[in-house]
Amino acid sequence: MQSPLPVRDGVNATRLRLPDEGPWETALDYMMHRWGHIDPQGIEDRFDAGEIVGEAGIALDRSTPMQDHTFIWYYRTLPPETRIPVELNILHQDDHLLVVDKPHFLPTTPGGTYIQESALVRLRNQLGLPDLIPMHRLDRMTAGILLLSTNPETRGKYQVLFEKRQVQKEYECVSAAEPAPGHPAVDFPVVVRNRMTKSRSYLLAEVVDGEPNAETRIERLRTFDASGAPDGAPDADGGPHRRALYRLEPHSGKTHQLRVHMASLGLGIVNDAFYPKLLDKAPDNYAKPLQLLARGIRFVDPISGSPVEYRSRLELSEAR
Repeated sequence: MQSPLPVRDGVNATRLRLPDEGPWETALDYMMHRWGHIDPQGIEDRFDAGEIVGEAGIALDRSTPMQDHTFIWYYRTLPPETRIPVELNILHQDDHLLVVDKPHFLPTTPGGTYIQESALVRLRNQLGLPDLIPMHRLDRMTAGILLLSTNPETRGKYQVLFEKRQVQKEYECVSAAEPAPGHPAVDFPVVVRNRMTKSRSYLLAEVVDGEPNAETRIERLRTFDASGAPDGAPDADGGPHRRALYRLEPHSGKTHQLRVHMASLGLGIVNDAFYPKLLDKAPDNYAKPLQLLARGIRFVDPISGSPVEYRSRLELSEAR
């Protein structure tokens, strides 16, 4: 449903569905029930200023009956945010698409404590493109190629490509050269297929029994010696710790799929705080980003009809 309020400061207005029934006579009563314990005066002031609207942009006041509207829209009060010390790099821009290199630690879209400090809001404000929408997402901790639509009229043509899996993605990661103890040796290239689901606890995904719904092809590109402690600690035989650079080609798009599939082989990605073991939450360490990079994306452009490919210019810091 199209918002009757424009994007403001790079952020969409919030939509709220009013309940079909209940003890509340007015929209104000319901909003007070939901958020009156936080800022009752602020809610009343918004109604008085006409900043809360219903369908067709009709402004609500304190006496508007709840049944007059199914949805209402309003702008959230945004808390101050500390700037994440990373930068976006624009790789390509035309009348339909924007392609950027998203850095580690920056979320793709607003959410939780990150609103202004998201790739989408930064780019909307920087480029003056309020209609900008990402065509896919990268995890906050993953860097690399991010594709966004700049034109609502042609957006659907690109969305169909993703829906029909006609977009090929390539990632790179750094992990140990050999699986952790207890895991069998791997004959590369290997295709990992299993069934993944979102865990009920926290943000983790997990592998469960059942028909596979996630698939990744994994190829080892090269091995090298790691340096520095603790990751560069010597192996049991006293030799240098060996790491490897891997190419990952996902054929599905489940949450944390690449991280889970690497961990399932005993090859957890360097600096992964979730897999194979969930570590205690700690402040971001910008010196140790997750060693996972969206290296490239390719597809047949639905406007030009020509094959296109976009490649990241970033490099993984541990890929020596």
